[in-house]
Amino acid sequence: MKKSSQVRIVLTVYALLIVFNISGSVLAQRPNILFCLSDDQSYPHASAYGEPVIKTPVFDRIAKQGILFTQAYCAAPSCTPSRSAILTGQDIWRLGQGGQLFGTLPAEHAVYTEMLSKSGYHVGYSDKGWAPGRVNAGGRKSNPAGTKFKNFQEFFANAPNDKPWCFWFGSRDPHRGYKKGSGISSGMDPAKVRVPKIFPDTDEVRSDICDYFLEIQRFDSQVGEMLELIKQAGQIDNTLVVITSDNGMPFPRAKANLYDLGTRMPLAISWPKQISANRKVEDFVNLTDLAPTFLEAAGIKPPKEMTGRSLINLLKSKKSGIVEPRRDAVYTGRERHAWCRIDGKGYPARMIRTRDFLYIRNYEPDRMPAGIYQIKTNEGHYGDVDYSPTKEVMIADNSDDVLFKKAFGKRPHHELYDCKKDPYQLNNLASDPEYRSTLNELSKRLTKHLKATGDPRETTGKAPWDDWPYYGRSNWKILPVKSN
Repeated sequence: MKKSSQVRIVLTVYALLIVFNISGSVLAQRPNILFCLSDDQSYPHASAYGEPVIKTPVFDRIAKQGILFTQAYCAAPSCTPSRSAILTGQDIWRLGQGGQLFGTLPAEHAVYTEMLSKSGYHVGYSDKGWAPGRVNAGGRKSNPAGTKFKNFQEFFANAPNDKPWCFWFGSRDPHRGYKKGSGISSGMDPAKVRVPKIFPDTDEVRSDICDYFLEIQRFDSQVGEMLELIKQAGQIDNTLVVITSDNGMPFPRAKANLYDLGTRMPLAISWPKQISANRKVEDFVNLTDLAPTFLEAAGIKPPKEMTGRSLINLLKSKKSGIVEPRRDAVYTGRERHAWCRIDGKGYPARMIRTRDFLYIRNYEPDRMPAGIYQIKTNEGHYGDVDYSPTKEVMIADNSDDVLFKKAFGKRPHHELYDCKKDPYQLNNLASDPEYRSTLNELSKRLTKHLKATGDPRETTGKAPWDDWPYYGRSNWKILPVKSN
C-alpha cells in the first residue's frame, strides 16, 4: 500500500473519531449493549420488587449485579410513542407523528441505533422493534431499531469479532392475548396475588393477573438464554444490560393512562466492568435517558436535541438511594392511542410525577378517556383499554360503580394525587383547598418544562396529532355512548 493511501486511511479514522467524539482508549473499551424490552409490564411486577407470586430470577440477578431502579417511567404509556422516545432520547411531543400509536417516526429525528452503527457498532433487533406503525411513511428505509434478525442467536453469530454490538430484544410478552387460566395452571396461587385497588378483587381478575405474570416470566427466561450465550463467549463483563418495559400492564386504568400503573416501569441495569453491584436507586429517571446513556457509554456525545439525561454518572456512582437530588421529578404525556373516538381524536394529557405527588393535565376533558362505547365482540368498546377478562368484569359489574367510572368515565381538566397516601391514585385532590398551593406549583412546573421542550400544546396552542394519519385499523362503526 502506498504511503499516501495509508495517510488517507489514518486521517479518515481520525476524522471519524472527532465527529463522534470517540477517543482511542474509549474505542477499545466500548461496551456491548443488550437492551431487553418487555411489552406492557408495570412496576412492581418483578420478584426483585417483592411481588410474591411472580418469579423473575434473571431480572433479579441483573438488579443484584448492578442497579435496581424504583422510580423509572416511560415517556408515554403507549407502545409506538414510548419506543420513539427510547430511540430518540426525546419527549414524545417533540417527535411529530412519532408521538402517537400507529404513526411514523420522521427520519429527521436521529436515533441512537443509527449513531452507534455509524460509529462502528454491529446493530440489530429481533421480535418487536419500533412498532406499531408505518416505517417508510416517515422517510425511513428500515426499522429504527436496526437490522432485523430472527433472534439474538443469529445476531450474535453474525457479530464481527472486532466490533462492539448493540442489540434490541423487543419481546411481545406480556402483551395480550393470554391463554385464559394459564397462570394458575402453571402453579401460581391466585390467593397470593396483590390485586391493585383500581380493579375489583374477584377470582376472574386474580386469574387474569396470573396469566399476565406468566408471560412476564417467559420474557424473563428468554433474556436469561441471551445472557448465557454472552457469558459463554466471555463478553458479559463488558456488556451493558438493560431490562425494562415500554408501558404499563394491559388492564383498565393502566396502559394508555398517566397513572403509575401506566407509566412506572421495572428497570434493572448491570455492567460488571463499570457498575458497582447490589444497589437500589430511587432517583427519578425517564426511559428517554437511555439513548444518551448508550451513546455516552460508547464514547459519543449525545446530540443537544435529546431531552433525556445520560445515566452514566448515576451508574458509576457507588451510592444507593437518592444519588442525584436534581432528579426529583419526571414528565410524561400521551396523545392518540387507539382509534376509538369519533373522527379518531385522541385523549391528550401531560403529567409531572414527584416523590409525593402526581399531577395530570387533561387537555380535552369532554372526551371519554378510554374511548366511546361500541358493541363489538371482544374489541372496540372503550377501545383505549385492551380487551381482557378484567375489563369485562368491570363493565358488567354494576356493584362497584366507583371503579367503573375511574377506569372509563370522564375526568376533569386537573388531577392531583398524594402518591404516598394514595399509591393507586384514586382520590383526586385537585379541588381540595388544602392542596391548592401544591396544585399551582406543580402546574407551573409542568408548563415550564413543556414550554422549554417545545410542546405545541403549550407553545403554540396547536394540536396536530388528531389530524395526522393513523396507520392502524380505523373503520369501526360508531354507536351511541353507553348510559351509566
